[in-house]
Amino acid sequence: MQKTAAHPRRLRSDRRAFFRRAGRLYRRHRPAGYRPPGGSLGVQHRLLASGCYTAFAALRGARRAVTGATALLPRPRGLRTRLWYRAQLRRPLDPHLAVYCAYWGRGYACNPAAIHAKARELAPHIRSVFLVEAEHAHTVPDGVEYAVVGSRRYWEVLARATYLVNNANFAEGVVKRPGSVHLQTQHGTPLKTMGVDQSVYPVVAAATGSFTRLLGRVDRWDYNLSANPHSTRVWERAFPGSYEHLEYGYPRNDVYCTAGAGDVARIRAELGVPEGARAVLYAPTHRDHHTGFETGLDLEAFCEAAGDDVVVLLRAHYFYDRGGRGGGGRVIDVTAHRSSEDVCLAADALVTDYSSIMFDYANLDRPIVVYADDWDVYRETRGVCFDLMDGPPGPVARTPDELARVFRDGSYADAESDALRARFRERFCPFDDGRAAERVVRRVLLDEPPEALPPVIPLAERVPAPAAAATLVRS
Repeated sequence: MQKTAAHPRRLRSDRRAFFRRAGRLYRRHRPAGYRPPGGSLGVQHRLLASGCYTAFAALRGARRAVTGATALLPRPRGLRTRLWYRAQLRRPLDPHLAVYCAYWGRGYACNPAAIHAKARELAPHIRSVFLVEAEHAHTVPDGVEYAVVGSRRYWEVLARATYLVNNANFAEGVVKRPGSVHLQTQHGTPLKTMGVDQSVYPVVAAATGSFTRLLGRVDRWDYNLSANPHSTRVWERAFPGSYEHLEYGYPRNDVYCTAGAGDVARIRAELGVPEGARAVLYAPTHRDHHTGFETGLDLEAFCEAAGDDVVVLLRAHYFYDRGGRGGGGRVIDVTAHRSSEDVCLAADALVTDYSSIMFDYANLDRPIVVYADDWDVYRETRGVCFDLMDGPPGPVARTPDELARVFRDGSYADAESDALRARFRERFCPFDDGRAAERVVRRVLLDEPPEALPPVIPLAERVPAPAAAATLVRS
């Protein structure tokens, strides 16, 4: 609350009223015998407790005047690099330059890649540069210009780009220049807590680091992309700022409405899915209380129990994107595959625990099963935005036997499962109609007014990419 109150631009409504409410909460929840810290921070604590907004605002202004100059200094590593970046900052912004980055430089992926591709089509006058780590440079498609993270060219384009697009955040030392436009695309609909909401969960908070620095990065955002109203509400609370929400859907999900049967068949062949098999995508999320990747399920045993025609596509969280988890037999490890969208298109059904991939996959209107063997533990250690068990996208299994049974008896795709998925889609898939990338490019890069953008196609009128022919025939 204190960090938010200290930066009024993060508040959309009455700042003084927010401060008074924050002060009441501070007094109500302050432990008995609590002693405020010393120095300037202790003064801020006392002003918050007293509800004295005028004095707090005056102190904030004085501190900003003292620290304003140093706050603008970039923090790239190495003296030569710092000097180079500062020199580039003195040059004018390039109005025809955009930079993109996904997953901290892990490659050409997600919403930034989809926007990049659409920008080359609709805004060819804008030069686009993708930022990637050196070890992922080989994954960049032919014809896509890129810069290696940390290189002189990387800092040059960051300093001079007018448009900066990311699904995470740019480096701590990146300066938000007047006239530049920062677009935060996000990389999933939130089930787990995000941003400052993580502060009350010790395991997550320790891994997140400084929430003050996080809010400083949020201050750079001009636009924040949202896939649904639920996300918009969560982002407002988790990332308080003065940015504009763009409820346009996720560009990475456009392909779920534009791909055809031929695309599905091609991808399945590339991934090695046997002809006529039921491909079940298993995509567990990251657990902050684990030290490494654990499948949480004996996948070979699941295949044997679920049916002779079942194969599993294993997709670990992107924190474990190097592959090599011992795929074989009826388990195909697709973790290292560049595109999660391709993997979803190839799958006839999804099994996940609490991964945000369920919100994306729901756009395909194919069966989803939630494997919630440790829901209570996950909810307590990570925190969640809503109770998934009250509105799941399909059947919920708590044990390996239950999971295999829903595939063996066909209940994973029965009328009850369809009804659960329909309600889930209404809530979380209102904007993903295949034209999200176009709306983003026209609004952000071409500066078209909102009323000129393509309207969202209603959910009932969309035609998702078809599942594999073998699955349709069997159904």
